Amino acid sequence: MLSPPVNRLITEFGRLPGIGQRTAQRLAFHVLKTPPDEALALADAIREVKETVGLCETCFNLSVGPECRICQDARRDAELICVVEEAGDVIPIERTNEFRGRYHVLGGALSPIDGVDPEDLHITELVGRVEGNGVREVVVATNATTTGEATALYLADLLRERAPRVTVTRLASGLPVGSDLEYADEVTLGRAFRARTQL
Repeated sequence: MLSPPVNRLITEFGRLPGIGQRTAQRLAFHVLKTPPDEALALADAIREVKETVGLCETCFNLSVGPECRICQDARRDAELICVVEEAGDVIPIERTNEFRGRYHVLGGALSPIDGVDPEDLHITELVGRVEGNGVREVVVATNATTTGEATALYLADLLRERAPRVTVTRLASGLPVGSDLEYADEVTLGRAFRARTQL
């Protein structure tokens, strides 16, 4: 029913994560209704980000140039590294204003079922950073999922073996602020009990 260019636009929007067929159609029709300069600004922004943004050579965070802004910042504590699965995980941690160290982005989580093994992630580079740069603590901030937990345990064992003087910690997990106990699952509640602190 639609012309091939419109169908192509819908198809491309539909490839984005979390975008279904109806949302893809709405986005396509929105682009068609917007003035040409606004639509072309979106196209230029996509082109620019694909041409200029890469990965930091040190931590594998998103970067314009060889090093990201966090690795370039001399005020950040180079002896403290926070390990995350994806570059998008850096943003919520930065928003807390609690962490003043540097990051290491693995590029995913271990999942042998999906064919993701240690050599598919930036684990070797992490070990190299920890062994050679006077790092005192590695905070493992992988997701609280099966693959995230497996990755955290693997990293803890590997770093204890390769760099025994380095402290390896894991982000605490438990009840979110503002939640009711009756809605918490057993695993979350159990973790909250294990990670309880003195008042």
